[in-house]
Amino acid sequence: MSKREKLADVVIEKLQEHISLGKWKKGAKIPAEPELMTQFKVGRSTIREAIKTLARNGVLHVQQGSGTYVKEISVDAESLEQRLRRAAQKELNQVRTLLEREIIRLAVVHRKQQQLKEMQQALDKRKEAVSAGDYQMAIDADILFHTKLAVASQNSVLADLFISFSKVLRNAFQQRDAGSVVQFGRTQALHEQLLQAVADKNESAALACLDTLLQHNLRVTK
Repeated sequence: MSKREKLADVVIEKLQEHISLGKWKKGAKIPAEPELMTQFKVGRSTIREAIKTLARNGVLHVQQGSGTYVKEISVDAESLEQRLRRAAQKELNQVRTLLEREIIRLAVVHRKQQQLKEMQQALDKRKEAVSAGDYQMAIDADILFHTKLAVASQNSVLADLFISFSKVLRNAFQQRDAGSVVQFGRTQALHEQLLQAVADKNESAALACLDTLLQHNLRVTK
């Protein structure tokens, strides 16, 4: 991830915060680029990248010749995936932590041998993708592993929540540079340890692996 992309993520989070806290109401016009540049102490390209991302995610609406407006969103009509797509990265990280910790607690108790086998197969594909430098394959295998883990919790609601979350996670992965495949390699051993802990029904070891993985992901996205 380039320095500009990282700065854009910071600006996105701040813009989201202004909207969530009601500083900018739905339908309101947000400040012009020069004012935002001064406020966030970043360049024009960073502001444009942040606005472009939020517009793509349905949070802002850019009206040529007029300005950028906070999009009117009907919460009742909004799907979970749409809500996740317009969330700030910090909020997504917090939700992911809560979701995956509960998934692991339940998977440790309820996992089946066939599910352990399927998770191992996903990790084998993940390792193969890293060796081949195939970023898309690594994304697919990584998400498949975590989805299988969610299913192993034997809680269908948790599994469905993770599947919705994984679509946003996939989008975040795909926005990174393809060279990020090396990041998957750096956490392969941790994933193997996580699977072993689940197989051993060792909740504390499994949660410790998860915490380390999440900390690694936070460092990558900063």
